[in-house]
Amino acid sequence: MGQKTRYSAFELTMGSLFVAMMAVGANITTIAPFMVVGGVPITLQTFFAILAGLILGSRIGALSMFTYLLLGLAGAPVFAQFKGGLGIAIMPTFGFILSYILIAYIAGKMVERKRTLPTYIIAALVAMAINYIVGTNWMYAAYVFWFEAPEGLTYSLVWAWMAVPLPKDIVLAILAGVLANRLEKSVLRNSSFRRNQKIA
Repeated sequence: MGQKTRYSAFELTMGSLFVAMMAVGANITTIAPFMVVGGVPITLQTFFAILAGLILGSRIGALSMFTYLLLGLAGAPVFAQFKGGLGIAIMPTFGFILSYILIAYIAGKMVERKRTLPTYIIAALVAMAINYIVGTNWMYAAYVFWFEAPEGLTYSLVWAWMAVPLPKDIVLAILAGVLANRLEKSVLRNSSFRRNQKIA
């Protein structure tokens, strides 16, 4: 009762913007191919997924990430290294893509309760941690059960691979929290976008 069932044109536009930013952030490695470690492209996808939740909120943020996922699975070259198609679903890195929906939702939920700078930063770091947990465990399972594993693969080794992009992702998560909080204070707080969300 009183539940909002339709999305405004502005909400859909904002969601679409983040879908586009995810596609751009996914393909940084096309100009820097050395940024692939252990089969994991070092990209800006996690940054934009977190930002989607912090700025758009749990509902629109998760929807934009779900749209990004469907677009890629439908064949649009929006994933890392301009990949797309159903075959991505069995790749070791697919867990990271799946996690974007969850982290946008959780980050959004956390800041919807309390919009302070510490909350934004904590929400961003929690979301980043979830991305690593889901993505890394999926990658290990993929190598063990259905993908050809590198020689000498262990669970510890898979996590060791993730130590390479970790400092970058921590910094970017904090940056996402700070940026989203500043946008909230300067632009979003009194916008029609926020007012629409409050009656959702």
